[in-house]
Amino acid sequence: MSEKSYHHGDLKNTLIQVGIKMLAEEGIEGFSLRKVAREAGVTHSAPYAHFADKQAMIAAISTDGYRKVYERINAVVEQFPNEPLRQFIETAWVYVSFGFDEPDHFKITFSGSVEREREYPALVEMTGKTFDTLRQLIIRCQEADLIDNGEPDLAAVTVWGFVHGFVHLIQESMVSHVVTNRYTKREMLILSLNHLLKTPLTKDPQDGSPLGSGIQITQE
Repeated sequence: MSEKSYHHGDLKNTLIQVGIKMLAEEGIEGFSLRKVAREAGVTHSAPYAHFADKQAMIAAISTDGYRKVYERINAVVEQFPNEPLRQFIETAWVYVSFGFDEPDHFKITFSGSVEREREYPALVEMTGKTFDTLRQLIIRCQEADLIDNGEPDLAAVTVWGFVHGFVHLIQESMVSHVVTNRYTKREMLILSLNHLLKTPLTKDPQDGSPLGSGIQITQE
């Protein structure tokens, strides 16, 4: 594949996608810009037009992952402007969906592999914006008496950790098949989130289908 076949912006995105694949397969120890260039079919010097070193590329991959989460959460907020409960459920769902639709990108984004994170302003900005969006959602849920009052920052950390742990447990096959064979991922998520809500849901707000019916269904 010739470097000339890329537009300038397309090459950066292509390198990021190749980098995600390589990090997933070889880990950070086997990762290098030279290998990424070879896999992308460009000259060894081409990646340096976009990334100073491999840490800069990993930071770019993480930034792109946070951007996806941020944009999807904001899309949910815009879709359900006056429904904090729906925002709460769907925000958790888009996060979970990212984890299962793009597992490699998800894992790298939240792997903590970026050294000296503060040296990458775009990453710092995107992580801050993502957290602030979640924090504002928590405040709206507290004002609507959906969840317990308390420090919004800590509540946001609790919810984020709760949902992230949910994804991790299923990705690593750490949840009993008795549970995963009984519920879809979405149903399992909502029933788990019920432990954070003051009034547990009995139906999926998306389509009104009952939750926890006990009917055996195949995992998505």
